[in-house]
Amino acid sequence: MTQASTTTTELAPERVDMEAERLVRIGLSRVIEPGDPAALSAFQDLDVIEAWQRLRSGAAGMERWSARVAEVDPERDLERARSAGARFVIPGDDEWPAQVEVLADAGQQSRQGGVPFGLWVRGAANLRQVLERSVAIVGARACSSYGEHAAAELAAGMADNDVTVVSGGAYGIDAAAHRGAMAGSGVTVAVLACGVDVCYPKSNTALFDRIAEEGLLVSELPPACSPTKLRFLARNRLIAAATTGTIVVEAAVRSGALNTAGWAEQCGRPVLAVPGPITSRMSEGVHLLVRERNAVLVTSVADILEAISPMGHRLTPYPHAPAEPTDGLDLELRRTLDAVPVLRPAAADRIATTAGLDVDTVRECLETLEQADLVEYLETGWRLSPNHRRALGGP
Repeated sequence: MTQASTTTTELAPERVDMEAERLVRIGLSRVIEPGDPAALSAFQDLDVIEAWQRLRSGAAGMERWSARVAEVDPERDLERARSAGARFVIPGDDEWPAQVEVLADAGQQSRQGGVPFGLWVRGAANLRQVLERSVAIVGARACSSYGEHAAAELAAGMADNDVTVVSGGAYGIDAAAHRGAMAGSGVTVAVLACGVDVCYPKSNTALFDRIAEEGLLVSELPPACSPTKLRFLARNRLIAAATTGTIVVEAAVRSGALNTAGWAEQCGRPVLAVPGPITSRMSEGVHLLVRERNAVLVTSVADILEAISPMGHRLTPYPHAPAEPTDGLDLELRRTLDAVPVLRPAAADRIATTAGLDVDTVRECLETLEQADLVEYLETGWRLSPNHRRALGGP
């Protein structure tokens, strides 16, 4: 039975306990801001049931949350979610992505750490499964055409390799990454700083609807919640923790994308940086990651796959220039070839003088070079062969 159609009286005792815990976690997600450092401190040694009971008791130190506690209605939030085609996933559910629990230790309280009480999910895909092999692609909202193109191409490449693309649903790099993944017929996940039933920014409504159809919309915040600056920052930690690596495509020195990269570092995930023009302010933050924070510079899908795969897997071949006919020639052959005229033939003794070698050595070298189709002999002397001239861009 689905969660929407099952009553607690029909459930086994352990399932009833889990559904009761689900309601508690919904209440906590409505009362406590994501990653609230005060809550992390106040409830540090308590489980969620104990934390909820303490909140509702009105005990000393709970005043900051009292107004919200009085208005909490978990059943109403569940109904809102169901109306929007969403659900609330908690630890113990098949869909729960256990990797986000790294947030219990990652970061500092002042940086809004902490494991989510649960995740509101809109879309048909299984959250745990789609995040098992995933990367985050983040970057500037006011991106350049270069950045937008790079994000879309890399996202499409990830999709072609069955890697889920995760981003924040914002303008610029985020939207390009989501669209690129879907263009590659892949799965994409948008992690929001608002409720999964709220479209922000509004002009991305069509994009969010398509993501909900083909991928997932995810948030810590209950339905109808609006975004705030601090909620965006808290959202960044979830993007970093949920994925196997974070790719930054264009980011100024002060950028939310760098905040996500910082969380990836704290979570022990690789940070990957796509280089940009040295004249671009939008790439200053990216270059800073490479220069001072040990980010891995990536320029292709192959680079990314190597970085997020287990050590020794998906290794990127070292780039090599195309083989040249002159590769492997020893020093005397090279000196002789360099001394051979391009068009006007020269005698062997003249070539020997130019090459700085004796005539007998040059004659032997010329015969070897002729066999390799690098030079040809005419009645008036030696010159480069037609094939070698064309290889050098000559007539």
